[in-house]
Amino acid sequence: QVQLVESGGGLVQAGGSLRLSCAASGTIFTINAMGWYRQAPGKQRELVAKVTSGGSTNYADSVKGRVTISRGNAKNTVYLQMNSLKPEDTAVYYCNADLVDSRMMRGNDYWGQGTQVTVSS
Repeated sequence: QVQLVESGGGLVQAGGSLRLSCAASGTIFTINAMGWYRQAPGKQRELVAKVTSGGSTNYADSVKGRVTISRGNAKNTVYLQMNSLKPEDTAVYYCNADLVDSRMMRGNDYWGQGTQVTVSS
């Protein structure tokens, strides 16, 4: 099966930085895109940033200029560098991968377990 494992969340003061990491493993044929979503209490899950296999990126307007998404050399990892963090960035951050499982040869979305990011004012 496919697994996404995240790391790097934590507590940081406003204006600080955090770097989230996510590694995909398992029965992966190809990865089309990887990204990060977040969900704050009482709110819907929303896209933070996404990067395709071709290197195209897109960001939520709320994080543009403060956040950078990048892929690792192995292409099964994705990083989210977050700078100038604000209290409103507080949320559980989820790694997402749009990939083809080699067992089924069918694309699907996969999710990590989530990592908490808390920004104190």
